[in-house]
Amino acid sequence: MKIRTGRLEKEMTDEAAVYTSSLEFDRFIFDADIQCNYAHTSMLKAQGIIDGEIADKILDALDKLEGEGFDALEFDHSVEDVHMAVENYVTKLVGPEAGFMHTAKSRNDQVATDIRLLLRDRITEIQIAILEFIEGILELAREHKETVMIGYTHLQHAQPVTLAHHLMAHAQALKRDYQRLDDTYKRVNLNPLGSAAMATTSFPIDRELTTQLLGFDDYLENSMDGVSSRDHIAETVFDLSALCTTLSKICEELVLWSTYEFGIVSMADEYSSTSSIMPQKKNPDVAEVARSKCAIVNGELITILTILKAIPYTYNRDLQEITPHLWNACDVAYDTLKIVNHMLLTVTFNTERCLELAGANFATATDLADIMVRERKIPFRTAHKIVGRIVNEAVAEGLNPSEIDGAYVDNVAEELGFEKLDLDDELIHNALNPIENVKIRNVPGGPSPEMVQLAIDNMNIFLDNEFEKQGI
Repeated sequence: MKIRTGRLEKEMTDEAAVYTSSLEFDRFIFDADIQCNYAHTSMLKAQGIIDGEIADKILDALDKLEGEGFDALEFDHSVEDVHMAVENYVTKLVGPEAGFMHTAKSRNDQVATDIRLLLRDRITEIQIAILEFIEGILELAREHKETVMIGYTHLQHAQPVTLAHHLMAHAQALKRDYQRLDDTYKRVNLNPLGSAAMATTSFPIDRELTTQLLGFDDYLENSMDGVSSRDHIAETVFDLSALCTTLSKICEELVLWSTYEFGIVSMADEYSSTSSIMPQKKNPDVAEVARSKCAIVNGELITILTILKAIPYTYNRDLQEITPHLWNACDVAYDTLKIVNHMLLTVTFNTERCLELAGANFATATDLADIMVRERKIPFRTAHKIVGRIVNEAVAEGLNPSEIDGAYVDNVAEELGFEKLDLDDELIHNALNPIENVKIRNVPGGPSPEMVQLAIDNMNIFLDNEFEKQGI
């Protein structure tokens, strides 16, 4: 039954109908559309806008459709979207009186409501997966609070840290990814229903009731904004893009660390592949694919922003083209989040190699300079110059950090025109020892085992609060 035949004398061509149809992606919002129609019809009944018996028939038909699922709908080229298909289904059961379900409602505010209903569920789903990932990282960090490794800046050896400290850096980034989505959720969970086409309605509808029935925090106060705003979609996809940046960093490190040159991790076989010709190869394929898929979400964000940038108020059909990019971004981000979680938590760390790298290449040199400042009250820049020369000469002579003693330090200081420092050999050796070096960094936010445990404890409090808020 064609429900819109009054204004147009000719039907849209099959080509145009297929081209403008959103049915391919409307499957996503099927359940939300039933919720929306159910709440709106219930409100119309409560307000006495439509007859109670007719409303009950419509509600019964919606219940039946919900039980049968999306495949119960019938489609042809005259059915543009899921909203019309649902109305056709109800009309088939109830008759022409089903048309009352569309009283004081437009597809414009209906689709805007459907998207928000589904999007808030997708946000929650992704948030829970983030919390689970952080939880797994905390377990891994507890095992490696004293596993000393090298930290990098510019991908060059910088200073010793612990593996737990490094893992907790990713946990902190994931926490912010979670919090961004949490903040965006507040702007998603607002009710556009009642905006109608763009100027509300003359019927005495109760927007507070539909807001309550649909679980929204509030309703949107401007009807023009209600039907056309999609900035919450752009904001969500930006959040997902930031999340994927975090995940991509993890993948990049796993790819690098699993090389022979780094030798820090061994990837689980379940997340690796081999070469079709080189039998010795163990390739980090899953990490590479995940790293690549993260770029898809960036692309979806740019597409959404580009569609939005030149649309006048209020509703324009362009907005239809945004939602496929939203759902794809949600799917890619969620799938990547889950696979990176499982992949990271199954790697094997080469703790001996971690310590070897931490003790090589004078990564502890900063603390030798700090000792000079503390013990001899010389300016840090002076100490920096002396230690820089020590490293230069030691590397040229093929010396290891453990071979540097007080006499060597004094010789370099005198070469540069400074007085002898007379530093104790044990003090120098402790400063250059990566294990001791990490232990003395007992400052909040630092890599010492005590400070890492504090960070783990604080993150656990965050997880407990958020799991409770999510009802888990």
